[in-house]
Amino acid sequence: MMRGPTLLALARAAVDESLDGPQVEVPSQPWLAEPGACFVTLRKEGELRGCIGSLEAHRSLAADLIDNARGAAHRDPRFSPLQRNELDVVRFEVSLLSPLEQLEVKTEAAAIAALRPGLDGVLLQWGPYRGVFIPKMWKQLPDPFEFLAFLRRKAGLSPEAWYPGTQLWRFTAEDWVEPDLRS
Repeated sequence: MMRGPTLLALARAAVDESLDGPQVEVPSQPWLAEPGACFVTLRKEGELRGCIGSLEAHRSLAADLIDNARGAAHRDPRFSPLQRNELDVVRFEVSLLSPLEQLEVKTEAAAIAALRPGLDGVLLQWGPYRGVFIPKMWKQLPDPFEFLAFLRRKAGLSPEAWYPGTQLWRFTAEDWVEPDLRS
């Protein structure tokens, strides 16, 4: 079985189990036991319904996926917990992340020059403030200047200012989306 369909099915099964469905069975594929980091996104009628993820591999990919799928369904603070009657209408998306690569940048201009729009996800940190955009956010924010401004806002910082000492890491992601069964 290919990775994308396996990850999507496992994410859905994990949420199904969390809503009193059958026990999730993790396929015995070796790559699922290797360390991995992923994000799981839920969409309902095209709108965001939950998104939780890990930036760094700290457990098996299967464990990370299962926990993040349940987190997207039940622990995203922006949304109420997913209900059983919503499971059939939400679409799952899985983003499998590459390792983080720190960018040595001191200015916003250097940061913009180092980014690869459409390809890079970005983790921005300044002191205790931290925000992350996965690569597909470039579709909504294609301008690098605007991308960084919104990322600073997400981190709780002023979108208008570049803060000396800001740290950036980039990563790539392989994305899969469940097919829309209603079309």
